[in-house]
Amino acid sequence: MSKQPFVTKAMIEKIVKTYPTPFHIYSEEGICSTVKSVYDAFDWNHGFTEYFAVKALPNPFILNILHEYGCGVDCSSLTELQMAAACGFKGREIMFSSNDTPLQEFAYAHQLGAIINLDDITHIDTLREALGGILPKYISCRFNPGGVFKLSNGIMDNPGEAKYGMTEDQIFEAFKDLQKAGVKEFGLHTFLASNTLGEDYYAEIARILFNLSVKLHQELGCKIGFINLSGGVGIPYKPDQAPNNICLIGEKVQEAYEEIMVPAGLDKVNICTEMGRFITGPHGHLVTKVINRKDTHKHYIGTDSSATDLIRPAMYGAYHHITVLGKESWELDHIYDVTGPLCENNDKFAVNRELPRIEIGDYLVIHDTGAHGRAMGYNYNGRLRCGEILLHPDGSFTEIRRRETPRDYFATLDVCPEIRDMYIHPQSYPGF
Repeated sequence: MSKQPFVTKAMIEKIVKTYPTPFHIYSEEGICSTVKSVYDAFDWNHGFTEYFAVKALPNPFILNILHEYGCGVDCSSLTELQMAAACGFKGREIMFSSNDTPLQEFAYAHQLGAIINLDDITHIDTLREALGGILPKYISCRFNPGGVFKLSNGIMDNPGEAKYGMTEDQIFEAFKDLQKAGVKEFGLHTFLASNTLGEDYYAEIARILFNLSVKLHQELGCKIGFINLSGGVGIPYKPDQAPNNICLIGEKVQEAYEEIMVPAGLDKVNICTEMGRFITGPHGHLVTKVINRKDTHKHYIGTDSSATDLIRPAMYGAYHHITVLGKESWELDHIYDVTGPLCENNDKFAVNRELPRIEIGDYLVIHDTGAHGRAMGYNYNGRLRCGEILLHPDGSFTEIRRRETPRDYFATLDVCPEIRDMYIHPQSYPGF
């Protein structure tokens, strides 16, 4: 099996005449098709909403596209809330899921009318303080069942070691406290595993939340307005992995809903999701140019990009497939480490990867960077983060985030006299 890029060598050669590598490029057509498939899969639920996780791809151009399809946004910080507001998201189109949250962020989320998703029982008092003692009429709480979560297909995670969410006893205590404070409508949220492949994960967490919601409703009489299944639906990073069938996932959640929620009289409860990676991940590429070859104890391919543009392989050994544009049909008869220029030995996009023969000047496509790619960028070694390009269905393209310049890097140092001189005399500092 192989993974095919959504760009060709000819397309990239055209783009680089205006926007040199490296850059992340996103397929508008792919993103739109995927978000539509998510809504189709859950159209049985009258109030279904996909709250796109802004942290996956925080770009207003992308958020505006998703907004047109009816998506909300899941935000976790002040600046993500500000971006959502600037893009026109309002009220309950915004979910604010945060932890270790400053007072001003709770206050701003409330000002926007966002649904506040509390991560910890102590945050009730924090929220009271932030809002002057008066809580919103609707609020959500994040549940952590603890223990080890395991699916039959081998996927497992350890919620008991996760910093997120409340125990079941704390959820009940929180709901009682919130009811006394005048909260009229509640939501439930959880997150148990990441990047799952297979169609059982959502059904499993749905059953956990559905059973808990029935219990809360019956014992406390509280109104459950929505259940947020969060993210976790994965994508096939490796060529031999099969993609998730979102329609089957929706069907399995529906079965659980009809089995647990409907008999309990909770057939009006809305389902929500946060499929950041699933929606945009496969529809992003990091495009980089080969600028060096080194043959010592191993064979190295040096690129004009680095972990500052895609940290996942360096951070936790994540696999990202690589295509050498123009050599898609060539035999994979060479073994390379594909690297960047950072002063860290983990600055590698691939280790011992079988690839066709690579020459200086070749363009590489690093697949599946549409989520947690550019978003996790940083500036180690003074490296400047690359830009972002949106590829439209007709083949045209738009720069949706420019690449950084030295001026950007030094902007927060403008309090230093030496740096101020760079702004006053930029001609003395090439590239500034």
